[in-house]
Amino acid sequence: MIAALFDAGLPPLRGSQFVSTQFDFVPVAMIVGALVLYLWGVHRNNAVHPRHPWPVGKTIAFVGALCTTAVAIFTFVGVYDGELFWDHMIQHLLLIMVAAPLFAISSPLELAWRSTTGTAHLVVTEALRSPVAKFFGHPAVAFVLYAVFIPISHLTTWYNLTLENQGLHNAEHLAFLIVGYMFWRQIFGNDPNCYRLHPALQFFYLFLAIPIDTFTGLSLAGATRELFPAYFATHRAWGPSYVVDLHAGGSIMWVVGDTLMLWPMIPVALRWMHLEERKAVRIDRELDAQALAEAAGGPLSRPGP
Repeated sequence: MIAALFDAGLPPLRGSQFVSTQFDFVPVAMIVGALVLYLWGVHRNNAVHPRHPWPVGKTIAFVGALCTTAVAIFTFVGVYDGELFWDHMIQHLLLIMVAAPLFAISSPLELAWRSTTGTAHLVVTEALRSPVAKFFGHPAVAFVLYAVFIPISHLTTWYNLTLENQGLHNAEHLAFLIVGYMFWRQIFGNDPNCYRLHPALQFFYLFLAIPIDTFTGLSLAGATRELFPAYFATHRAWGPSYVVDLHAGGSIMWVVGDTLMLWPMIPVALRWMHLEERKAVRIDRELDAQALAEAAGGPLSRPGP
């Protein structure tokens, strides 16, 4: 069923409304275009490097990212994002906490580099080595963008503007994916980057990001009035009150956001432990080799009188 937004508001979110959909040309074209381009890149890579085919897991991650984005925008989650704040928070978390890390795992920049040849390959290589790429690839830049973008997009008038302007709303969705990708590429994937964080720093990186979602969520959950007047224009006469809806969205941002940030810390911690174990084994071998060398260089027997 194709749902449309009316001044009178949407019907209550229950029953058949959970299968309601909406399709805008721009996001549909961008998702389909991204899928075609990525699959073309996989085909080109496998043709250019037949002995090193593109990992199937990365393709699955990219398709999963696009499917997650589609769920966030085209299903009831996207239909009701202008009616219910808690629904809008679910949409944002799907984009920046699920779709974005999947995009990072799929390593689209590495695919672009491996699937091109000739002049196109030189252009991609120069772009990846450019000062702009180095700047935006820096972990500190990615972290600061995330730390600034999350509060601004949820606690300022920017959020209200996105409710009133569909074009700005679509741009916000894209911004969530871009900022999220920049943040998560420091943890997942193999995209070309002159900065590589040690797992210990990755763990600290994620740990420092948790308070950002916590602060944003608690600020919303503790609000005493509706912060975004655009919701009043929906004339919603069902569901939670505006303030209760705001509190529910803040709780989702706080609890679910922190949980989704904690899960990646597990594989990062395991990588950290694995590296430390390998380091310990290497040190033991070096010490054993040194002991053997010293024993071989010492006196083998004492001469008689």
